[in-house]
Amino acid sequence: MDWLAENLPHATASLNALATILLLLALWQVKRGNIKAHRNLMLTALSVSVLFLGLYLLHKFALLETTGSPNKKFPRDPAVASQGAFIVYLLVLLTHIPLAITVPVLAVWAAILGLKDRRSAHRRLVRWAFPIWLYVSISGVVVYLMLYQIYVPPQ
Repeated sequence: MDWLAENLPHATASLNALATILLLLALWQVKRGNIKAHRNLMLTALSVSVLFLGLYLLHKFALLETTGSPNKKFPRDPAVASQGAFIVYLLVLLTHIPLAITVPVLAVWAAILGLKDRRSAHRRLVRWAFPIWLYVSISGVVVYLMLYQIYVPPQ
């Protein structure tokens, strides 16, 4: 469990970064009128996000088992992170969490509409769903960087 608790964040952040790239490539393809490439990229992004969610939940369980808490705390030592950094972290996290809760439903529903070729309904939904999914993918990487790469207390 220790290994999972220590290493899964790197994997989940990589998956989030990959999802971001896939989402942007899919947007580019649909703007070019290449619906087939768009569909394939979006289904790949959805698959990557499903894998992310499974590993994210496994990480939460591993953290709970090894530390007694499912979450890693942001360091409050001013030698490690300033109050401003903590405020930025909280703002990112407080927007990320509620939006992240909506992504699975929005992404699956958008995929269903797209696969059924219900383009008008698909477009109406993705006007909201796409920017939310993209923000959640990017902000997930930002949270990872802040917790595991930038503001790391000395061992």
